[in-house]
Amino acid sequence: MLKALQNHIDKNLAFLKDARLLIALSGGLDSVVLTHLCHDLKLNITLAHCNFNLRGEESNEDEEFVLKLANDLNIEVFIESFDTETYAKNNKLSIQMAARQLRYNWFDELVESLGFDYLLTAHHADDNLETFLINLSRGTGLDGLTGIPENNSNVVRPMLPFSREEIEAYALKENLKWREDSSNTSTKYLRNKLRHEVIPILKGINPQMLQNFEKTQLYLEGSKEIIEDTIAKIQKKVVSVENNVIRFNIKKLKKLSNPKVYLYELLKDFNFTEWDDVVNLLSAQSGKQVSSNTHRLVKDRDYLLLTEVKDKHAAGCHSELVEESLIIEENIKQLQTPFGVLLFDEADALFSKQSNVIHVDKDKLKYPLIIRQWKKGDYFFPLGMKGRKKLSKYFKDEKLSLVDKERVWLLTSENKIVWVIGMRADRKFKVDSNTKKVLKIELKQSF
Repeated sequence: MLKALQNHIDKNLAFLKDARLLIALSGGLDSVVLTHLCHDLKLNITLAHCNFNLRGEESNEDEEFVLKLANDLNIEVFIESFDTETYAKNNKLSIQMAARQLRYNWFDELVESLGFDYLLTAHHADDNLETFLINLSRGTGLDGLTGIPENNSNVVRPMLPFSREEIEAYALKENLKWREDSSNTSTKYLRNKLRHEVIPILKGINPQMLQNFEKTQLYLEGSKEIIEDTIAKIQKKVVSVENNVIRFNIKKLKKLSNPKVYLYELLKDFNFTEWDDVVNLLSAQSGKQVSSNTHRLVKDRDYLLLTEVKDKHAAGCHSELVEESLIIEENIKQLQTPFGVLLFDEADALFSKQSNVIHVDKDKLKYPLIIRQWKKGDYFFPLGMKGRKKLSKYFKDEKLSLVDKERVWLLTSENKIVWVIGMRADRKFKVDSNTKKVLKIELKQSF
Protein backbone atom coordinates (compact mmCIF):
# COMPACT_ATOMS: atom_id res chain seq x y z
CA MET A 1 0.00 0.00 0.00
CA LEU A 2 2.92 2.32 0.66
CA LYS A 3 4.07 1.89 -2.93
CA ALA A 4 0.53 2.38 -4.21
CA LEU A 5 0.16 5.65 -2.31
CA GLN A 6 3.57 6.78 -3.53
CA ASN A 7 2.50 6.14 -7.13
CA HIS A 8 -0.81 7.92 -6.57
CA ILE A 9 0.94 10.99 -5.17
CA ASP A 10 3.52 10.98 -7.98
CA LYS A 11 0.79 10.80 -10.60
CA ASN A 12 -2.01 12.94 -9.16
CA LEU A 13 -0.87 14.80 -6.03
CA ALA A 14 2.74 15.74 -6.70
CA PHE A 15 2.16 19.15 -5.08
CA LEU A 16 2.16 17.42 -1.67
CA LYS A 17 5.83 16.48 -1.87
CA ASP A 18 7.24 19.91 -1.05
CA ALA A 19 4.30 21.21 0.98
CA ARG A 20 3.70 21.72 4.70
CA LEU A 21 0.92 19.30 5.57
CA LEU A 22 -1.46 19.16 8.53
CA ILE A 23 -3.04 15.74 9.12
CA ALA A 24 -6.41 15.48 10.88
CA LEU A 25 -5.72 12.58 13.25
CA SER A 26 -8.59 11.10 15.27
CA GLY A 27 -6.65 8.06 16.45
CA GLY A 28 -8.86 5.72 14.44
CA LEU A 29 -7.70 3.20 11.86
CA ASP A 30 -7.87 5.43 8.77
CA SER A 31 -6.05 8.49 10.09
CA VAL A 32 -3.43 6.38 11.89
CA VAL A 33 -2.59 4.56 8.65
CA LEU A 34 -2.47 7.86 6.76
CA THR A 35 -0.09 9.26 9.36
CA HIS A 36 2.27 6.25 9.17
CA LEU A 37 2.21 6.24 5.36
CA CYS A 38 3.01 9.96 5.12
CA HIS A 39 5.73 9.58 7.74
CA ASP A 40 7.29 6.67 5.83
CA LEU A 41 7.12 8.69 2.60
CA LYS A 42 9.02 11.44 4.43
CA LEU A 43 6.39 14.09 3.75
CA ASN A 44 6.51 17.25 5.87
CA ILE A 45 3.63 16.54 8.26
CA THR A 46 2.19 17.90 11.50
CA LEU A 47 -0.73 16.35 13.38
CA ALA A 48 -3.95 17.90 14.72
CA HIS A 49 -6.35 16.10 17.08
CA CYS A 50 -9.77 17.19 18.34
CA ASN A 51 -11.06 16.04 21.72
CA PHE A 52 -14.83 16.57 21.50
CA ASN A 53 -15.42 15.31 25.06
CA LEU A 54 -18.40 13.23 23.96
CA ARG A 55 -17.35 9.77 25.22
CA GLY A 56 -16.03 10.51 28.69
CA GLU A 57 -12.77 8.78 29.53
CA GLU A 58 -12.68 7.18 26.08
CA SER A 59 -12.18 10.63 24.52
CA ASN A 60 -9.29 11.34 26.88
CA GLU A 61 -7.71 7.99 26.05
CA ASP A 62 -7.90 8.87 22.35
CA GLU A 63 -6.01 12.07 23.12
CA GLU A 64 -3.35 10.18 25.08
CA PHE A 65 -2.97 7.70 22.22
CA VAL A 66 -2.43 10.51 19.72
CA LEU A 67 0.17 12.15 21.95
CA LYS A 68 2.06 8.86 22.26
CA LEU A 69 1.91 8.24 18.50
CA ALA A 70 3.24 11.70 17.77
CA ASN A 71 6.03 11.19 20.29
CA ASP A 72 6.94 7.77 18.86
CA LEU A 73 7.14 9.18 15.33
CA ASN A 74 8.75 12.44 16.50
CA ILE A 75 6.04 14.52 14.85
CA GLU A 76 4.66 17.82 16.16
CA VAL A 77 1.02 17.59 17.27
CA PHE A 78 -1.69 20.14 18.12
CA ILE A 79 -4.59 19.15 20.38
CA GLU A 80 -7.77 21.13 21.03
CA SER A 81 -10.51 20.30 23.54
CA PHE A 82 -14.14 21.27 22.75
CA ASP A 83 -17.36 21.50 24.72
CA THR A 84 -19.26 20.06 21.79
CA GLU A 85 -22.61 19.56 23.51
CA THR A 86 -22.81 23.20 24.63
CA TYR A 87 -21.78 24.42 21.18
CA ALA A 88 -24.45 22.23 19.56
CA LYS A 89 -27.12 23.50 21.96
CA ASN A 90 -26.18 27.17 21.57
CA ASN A 91 -26.10 26.93 17.78
CA LYS A 92 -29.08 24.57 17.44
CA LEU A 93 -27.04 21.91 15.68
CA SER A 94 -26.87 18.15 15.83
CA ILE A 95 -23.88 16.75 17.70
CA GLN A 96 -22.39 15.50 14.43
CA MET A 97 -22.77 18.85 12.67
CA ALA A 98 -21.43 20.72 15.71
CA ALA A 99 -18.33 18.51 15.82
CA ARG A 100 -17.80 19.01 12.09
CA GLN A 101 -18.02 22.79 12.38
CA LEU A 102 -15.71 22.89 15.39
CA ARG A 103 -13.00 20.75 13.86
CA TYR A 104 -12.94 22.40 10.45
CA ASN A 105 -13.02 25.89 11.95
CA TRP A 106 -10.04 24.94 14.11
CA PHE A 107 -8.22 23.27 11.23
CA ASP A 108 -8.74 26.42 9.11
CA GLU A 109 -7.30 28.55 11.92
CA LEU A 110 -4.22 26.33 12.19
CA VAL A 111 -3.65 26.27 8.43
CA GLU A 112 -3.98 30.02 8.12
CA SER A 113 -2.11 31.10 11.26
CA LEU A 114 0.77 28.63 10.98
CA GLY A 115 1.20 28.63 7.22
CA PHE A 116 0.32 25.05 6.32
CA ASP A 117 -0.26 24.46 2.64
CA TYR A 118 -2.80 21.66 2.89
CA LEU A 119 -4.97 19.79 5.36
CA LEU A 120 -4.98 16.02 4.82
CA THR A 121 -7.93 13.87 5.85
CA ALA A 122 -8.15 10.07 5.73
CA HIS A 123 -11.38 9.68 3.75
CA HIS A 124 -11.29 6.52 1.63
CA ALA A 125 -13.33 4.72 -1.04
CA ASP A 126 -15.90 3.34 1.41
CA ASP A 127 -16.46 6.82 2.86
CA ASN A 128 -17.05 8.03 -0.68
CA LEU A 129 -19.68 5.34 -1.31
CA GLU A 130 -21.39 6.12 2.00
CA THR A 131 -21.54 9.81 1.14
CA PHE A 132 -23.00 8.99 -2.28
CA LEU A 133 -25.74 6.84 -0.71
CA ILE A 134 -26.51 9.46 1.95
CA ASN A 135 -26.93 12.17 -0.68
CA LEU A 136 -28.94 9.84 -2.91
CA SER A 137 -31.31 8.97 -0.05
CA ARG A 138 -31.90 12.63 0.78
CA GLY A 139 -32.29 13.82 -2.80
CA THR A 140 -29.46 15.61 -4.56
CA GLY A 141 -28.17 17.03 -7.80
CA LEU A 142 -25.18 15.86 -9.76
CA ASP A 143 -22.78 17.50 -7.28
CA GLY A 144 -24.04 15.20 -4.53
CA LEU A 145 -23.57 12.12 -6.70
CA THR A 146 -19.96 12.85 -7.58
CA GLY A 147 -18.98 12.17 -3.98
CA ILE A 148 -16.10 13.49 -1.93
CA PRO A 149 -13.60 15.56 -3.94
CA GLU A 150 -10.00 14.41 -3.69
CA ASN A 151 -8.72 17.97 -3.75
CA ASN A 152 -11.05 20.71 -2.57
CA SER A 153 -9.34 24.06 -2.03
CA ASN A 154 -6.68 23.30 0.59
CA VAL A 155 -8.22 20.03 1.81
CA VAL A 156 -6.69 16.92 0.21
CA ARG A 157 -7.80 13.31 0.62
CA PRO A 158 -4.98 11.08 -0.67
CA MET A 159 -6.60 7.84 0.60
CA LEU A 160 -9.71 8.03 -1.59
CA PRO A 161 -8.50 5.32 -4.04
CA PHE A 162 -8.18 2.76 -1.22
CA SER A 163 -10.88 0.66 0.44
CA ARG A 164 -11.41 0.16 4.16
CA GLU A 165 -10.37 -3.49 3.73
CA GLU A 166 -7.07 -2.49 2.12
CA ILE A 167 -6.35 0.01 4.88
CA GLU A 168 -7.10 -2.49 7.65
CA ALA A 169 -5.05 -5.20 5.95
CA TYR A 170 -2.07 -2.83 5.77
CA ALA A 171 -2.44 -1.87 9.44
CA LEU A 172 -2.53 -5.52 10.53
CA LYS A 173 0.43 -6.42 8.33
CA GLU A 174 2.50 -3.57 9.80
CA ASN A 175 1.32 -4.28 13.38
CA LEU A 176 -0.06 -0.75 13.71
CA LYS A 177 -2.21 0.17 16.68
CA TRP A 178 -5.28 2.39 16.55
CA ARG A 179 -8.30 3.38 18.62
CA GLU A 180 -11.82 2.07 18.03
CA ASP A 181 -14.58 4.66 18.44
CA SER A 182 -17.45 2.87 20.21
CA SER A 183 -19.98 5.25 18.65
CA ASN A 184 -19.09 3.90 15.19
CA THR A 185 -20.89 0.65 16.01
CA SER A 186 -24.22 2.39 16.69
CA THR A 187 -26.69 2.30 13.80
CA LYS A 188 -28.74 5.27 15.01
CA TYR A 189 -26.74 7.44 12.60
CA LEU A 190 -27.51 7.08 8.89
CA ARG A 191 -23.86 6.72 7.89
CA ASN A 192 -23.29 3.88 10.35
CA LYS A 193 -26.50 2.17 9.27
CA LEU A 194 -25.34 2.25 5.65
CA ARG A 195 -21.84 1.11 6.67
CA HIS A 196 -22.95 -1.87 8.74
CA GLU A 197 -26.22 -2.96 7.15
CA VAL A 198 -26.52 -1.74 3.55
CA ILE A 199 -23.04 -1.69 2.00
CA PRO A 200 -22.12 -5.24 3.11
CA ILE A 201 -25.22 -6.47 1.23
CA LEU A 202 -24.22 -4.51 -1.87
CA LYS A 203 -20.69 -5.92 -1.70
CA GLY A 204 -22.13 -9.38 -1.21
CA ILE A 205 -24.20 -8.99 -4.38
CA ASN A 206 -21.20 -7.66 -6.30
CA PRO A 207 -17.67 -8.02 -4.86
CA GLN A 208 -16.52 -5.41 -7.43
CA MET A 209 -18.89 -2.83 -5.97
CA LEU A 210 -16.24 -0.23 -5.06
CA GLN A 211 -14.36 -0.58 -8.35
CA ASN A 212 -17.58 -0.23 -10.37
CA PHE A 213 -18.67 2.69 -8.21
CA GLU A 214 -15.36 4.42 -8.93
CA LYS A 215 -15.94 3.98 -12.67
CA THR A 216 -19.46 5.37 -12.32
CA GLN A 217 -18.17 8.43 -10.52
CA LEU A 218 -15.65 9.05 -13.29
CA TYR A 219 -18.51 9.00 -15.80
CA LEU A 220 -20.53 11.34 -13.58
CA GLU A 221 -17.56 13.71 -13.30
CA GLY A 222 -17.33 13.76 -17.09
CA SER A 223 -21.03 14.48 -17.38
CA LYS A 224 -20.68 17.22 -14.81
CA GLU A 225 -17.96 18.90 -16.87
CA ILE A 226 -20.17 18.80 -19.98
CA ILE A 227 -23.07 20.31 -18.02
CA GLU A 228 -20.84 23.04 -16.59
CA ASP A 229 -19.67 23.95 -20.10
CA THR A 230 -23.29 24.13 -21.30
CA ILE A 231 -24.41 26.19 -18.31
CA ALA A 232 -21.55 28.64 -18.87
CA LYS A 233 -22.80 29.22 -22.43
CA ILE A 234 -26.43 29.56 -21.32
CA GLN A 235 -25.41 31.90 -18.53
CA LYS A 236 -23.94 34.35 -21.02
CA LYS A 237 -27.27 34.45 -22.86
CA VAL A 238 -29.77 34.68 -20.00
CA VAL A 239 -27.91 36.28 -17.08
CA SER A 240 -26.83 39.88 -16.62
CA VAL A 241 -25.76 42.02 -13.65
CA GLU A 242 -27.01 45.52 -12.99
CA ASN A 243 -26.47 47.54 -9.80
CA ASN A 244 -25.42 44.45 -7.86
CA VAL A 245 -28.61 42.63 -8.91
CA ILE A 246 -28.32 39.41 -10.93
CA ARG A 247 -31.00 39.37 -13.64
CA PHE A 248 -32.36 36.26 -15.38
CA ASN A 249 -34.16 36.86 -18.67
CA ILE A 250 -37.52 35.10 -18.36
CA LYS A 251 -38.31 34.97 -22.07
CA LYS A 252 -35.00 33.30 -22.85
CA LEU A 253 -35.32 30.90 -19.90
CA LYS A 254 -38.74 29.76 -21.09
CA LYS A 255 -37.30 28.89 -24.50
CA LEU A 256 -34.88 26.39 -22.98
CA SER A 257 -35.69 22.68 -23.23
CA ASN A 258 -36.08 22.23 -19.46
CA PRO A 259 -36.22 25.56 -17.56
CA LYS A 260 -36.38 23.84 -14.15
CA VAL A 261 -33.11 22.00 -14.72
CA TYR A 262 -31.37 25.11 -16.02
CA LEU A 263 -32.67 27.21 -13.13
CA TYR A 264 -31.38 24.61 -10.69
CA GLU A 265 -27.91 24.71 -12.23
CA LEU A 266 -27.89 28.52 -12.37
CA LEU A 267 -29.16 28.98 -8.82
CA LYS A 268 -27.87 25.93 -6.92
CA ASP A 269 -25.17 27.93 -5.12
CA PHE A 270 -27.72 30.31 -3.56
CA ASN A 271 -29.29 27.83 -1.09
CA PHE A 272 -32.78 27.62 -2.57
CA THR A 273 -34.72 24.45 -1.71
CA GLU A 274 -38.26 25.01 -3.03
CA TRP A 275 -37.47 24.47 -6.70
CA ASP A 276 -41.09 24.17 -7.85
CA ASP A 277 -41.73 27.63 -6.38
CA VAL A 278 -38.64 28.96 -8.18
CA VAL A 279 -39.87 27.62 -11.52
CA ASN A 280 -43.38 28.98 -10.90
CA LEU A 281 -41.90 32.48 -10.67
CA LEU A 282 -41.42 32.38 -14.45
CA SER A 283 -45.21 32.67 -14.88
CA ALA A 284 -46.07 34.50 -11.66
CA GLN A 285 -47.25 38.08 -11.21
CA SER A 286 -44.62 40.77 -10.77
CA GLY A 287 -43.60 41.13 -7.14
CA LYS A 288 -43.84 37.42 -6.29
CA GLN A 289 -40.68 36.11 -4.66
CA VAL A 290 -38.94 33.05 -3.26
CA SER A 291 -36.32 33.25 -0.52
CA SER A 292 -33.51 31.10 0.76
CA ASN A 293 -31.62 31.78 3.98
CA THR A 294 -29.09 33.87 2.04
CA HIS A 295 -30.81 35.15 -1.13
CA ARG A 296 -34.10 36.28 -2.61
CA LEU A 297 -35.46 35.76 -6.12
CA VAL A 298 -38.08 38.29 -7.25
CA LYS A 299 -40.29 38.23 -10.36
CA ASP A 300 -40.21 41.61 -12.12
CA ARG A 301 -41.86 41.88 -15.55
CA ASP A 302 -39.28 40.37 -17.91
CA TYR A 303 -36.69 39.26 -15.34
CA LEU A 304 -36.10 37.23 -12.21
CA LEU A 305 -33.99 39.38 -9.91
CA LEU A 306 -31.55 37.75 -7.48
CA THR A 307 -30.32 39.73 -4.49
CA GLU A 308 -28.48 38.86 -1.34
CA VAL A 309 -30.44 38.97 1.91
CA LYS A 310 -28.73 41.48 4.15
CA ASP A 311 -29.49 43.15 7.44
CA LYS A 312 -30.60 46.69 6.75
CA HIS A 313 -28.11 47.95 9.32
CA ALA A 314 -25.18 46.07 7.80
CA ALA A 315 -24.17 48.82 5.39
CA GLY A 316 -21.88 50.53 7.88
CA CYS A 317 -23.73 53.80 8.44
CA HIS A 318 -21.83 56.09 10.81
CA SER A 319 -24.60 58.57 11.52
CA GLU A 320 -27.38 58.43 14.10
CA LEU A 321 -29.99 55.91 13.05
CA VAL A 322 -33.53 56.50 14.32
CA GLU A 323 -36.39 54.35 12.98
CA GLU A 324 -34.52 53.67 9.75
CA SER A 325 -33.68 57.37 9.40
CA LEU A 326 -30.46 59.39 9.25
CA ILE A 327 -30.37 62.79 10.91
CA ILE A 328 -28.39 65.54 9.15
CA GLU A 329 -27.36 68.67 11.07
CA GLU A 330 -26.81 71.98 9.30
CA ASN A 331 -23.02 72.09 9.54
CA ILE A 332 -22.40 68.63 8.08
CA LYS A 333 -20.21 68.46 4.97
CA GLN A 334 -20.10 64.74 4.33
CA LEU A 335 -22.30 61.82 5.35
CA GLN A 336 -21.73 58.09 4.95
CA THR A 337 -25.03 56.36 4.18
CA PRO A 338 -26.10 52.80 3.34
CA PHE A 339 -26.22 53.76 -0.35
CA GLY A 340 -23.13 55.95 -0.72
CA VAL A 341 -21.62 59.21 0.48
CA LEU A 342 -23.57 62.49 0.43
CA LEU A 343 -21.55 65.69 0.04
CA PHE A 344 -22.94 69.10 1.09
CA ASP A 345 -21.33 72.32 -0.13
CA GLU A 346 -22.42 75.88 -0.84
CA ALA A 347 -22.29 76.82 -4.52
CA ASP A 348 -22.12 80.06 -6.49
CA ALA A 349 -23.78 78.79 -9.64
CA LEU A 350 -25.82 75.93 -11.11
CA PHE A 351 -23.69 73.93 -13.47
CA SER A 352 -24.74 70.25 -13.19
CA LYS A 353 -27.70 68.38 -14.62
CA GLN A 354 -26.57 64.98 -13.38
CA SER A 355 -29.05 62.80 -11.50
CA ASN A 356 -26.60 62.43 -8.63
CA VAL A 357 -26.41 66.21 -7.99
CA ILE A 358 -29.07 68.73 -6.97
CA HIS A 359 -28.93 72.43 -6.12
CA VAL A 360 -31.42 73.77 -3.61
CA ASP A 361 -32.24 77.04 -1.89
CA LYS A 362 -30.62 76.54 1.50
CA ASP A 363 -32.92 79.02 3.23
CA LYS A 364 -35.93 76.90 2.27
CA LEU A 365 -34.55 73.96 4.24
CA LYS A 366 -35.44 73.37 7.88
CA TYR A 367 -32.79 71.47 9.86
CA PRO A 368 -32.20 68.83 10.87
CA LEU A 369 -32.80 67.15 7.53
CA ILE A 370 -33.85 63.50 7.55
CA ILE A 371 -32.87 60.70 5.20
CA ARG A 372 -35.33 57.80 5.21
CA GLN A 373 -36.66 55.10 2.97
CA TRP A 374 -39.89 55.77 1.13
CA LYS A 375 -43.23 54.50 2.37
CA LYS A 376 -46.71 54.07 0.95
CA GLY A 377 -48.53 57.37 0.59
CA ASP A 378 -45.41 59.50 0.03
CA TYR A 379 -45.74 62.17 -2.63
CA PHE A 380 -43.65 65.04 -3.97
CA PHE A 381 -43.68 67.89 -6.49
CA PRO A 382 -41.25 66.76 -9.22
CA LEU A 383 -38.94 69.47 -10.51
CA GLY A 384 -39.91 70.31 -14.10
CA MET A 385 -43.52 69.12 -13.70
CA LYS A 386 -46.78 70.71 -12.58
CA GLY A 387 -48.71 69.35 -9.65
CA ARG A 388 -47.79 66.63 -7.23
CA LYS A 389 -47.18 62.94 -7.78
CA LYS A 390 -47.32 59.89 -5.56
CA LEU A 391 -44.01 58.10 -5.36
CA SER A 392 -45.70 54.80 -6.17
CA LYS A 393 -46.96 56.28 -9.46
CA TYR A 394 -43.60 57.88 -10.16
CA PHE A 395 -41.84 54.53 -9.64
CA LYS A 396 -44.32 52.82 -11.94
CA ASP A 397 -43.72 55.41 -14.66
CA GLU A 398 -39.97 54.95 -14.21
CA LYS A 399 -40.48 51.16 -14.46
CA LEU A 400 -38.68 50.44 -11.22
CA SER A 401 -38.60 46.84 -10.05
CA LEU A 402 -39.51 45.80 -6.54
CA VAL A 403 -35.79 45.54 -5.77
CA ASP A 404 -35.17 49.03 -7.20
CA LYS A 405 -37.99 50.51 -5.12
CA GLU A 406 -36.63 48.94 -1.94
CA ARG A 407 -33.36 50.78 -2.57
CA VAL A 408 -34.95 54.24 -2.84
CA TRP A 409 -34.06 56.75 -0.13
CA LEU A 410 -35.49 60.21 0.41
CA LEU A 411 -33.93 63.45 1.65
CA THR A 412 -36.61 65.32 3.58
CA SER A 413 -37.11 68.64 5.38
CA GLU A 414 -39.94 68.74 7.92
CA ASN A 415 -41.16 65.50 6.31
CA LYS A 416 -41.36 67.18 2.91
CA ILE A 417 -39.37 65.46 0.16
CA VAL A 418 -36.39 67.50 -1.00
CA TRP A 419 -34.90 64.80 -3.20
CA VAL A 420 -35.74 61.29 -4.31
CA ILE A 421 -32.05 60.61 -3.96
CA GLY A 422 -30.28 59.92 -7.22
CA MET A 423 -33.49 60.35 -9.21
CA ARG A 424 -35.55 63.53 -8.96
CA ALA A 425 -35.57 66.75 -6.89
CA ASP A 426 -38.66 68.50 -5.55
CA ARG A 427 -39.42 71.88 -7.11
CA LYS A 428 -40.50 73.46 -3.76
CA PHE A 429 -36.81 73.75 -2.82
CA LYS A 430 -35.48 74.86 -6.19
CA VAL A 431 -33.17 77.82 -6.66
CA ASP A 432 -34.95 80.95 -7.92
CA SER A 433 -34.28 84.66 -8.40
CA ASN A 434 -34.70 85.30 -4.67
CA THR A 435 -32.21 82.65 -3.59
CA LYS A 436 -29.31 83.96 -1.50
CA LYS A 437 -27.59 80.66 -0.58
CA VAL A 438 -27.28 77.76 -3.00
CA LEU A 439 -26.59 74.35 -1.46
CA LYS A 440 -25.11 71.69 -3.70
CA ILE A 441 -25.85 68.10 -2.61
CA GLU A 442 -24.00 65.32 -4.38
CA LEU A 443 -24.26 61.56 -4.13
CA LYS A 444 -21.09 59.51 -4.50
CA GLN A 445 -22.45 55.99 -4.84
CA SER A 446 -20.63 52.99 -3.43
CA PHE A 447 -20.83 49.67 -5.28
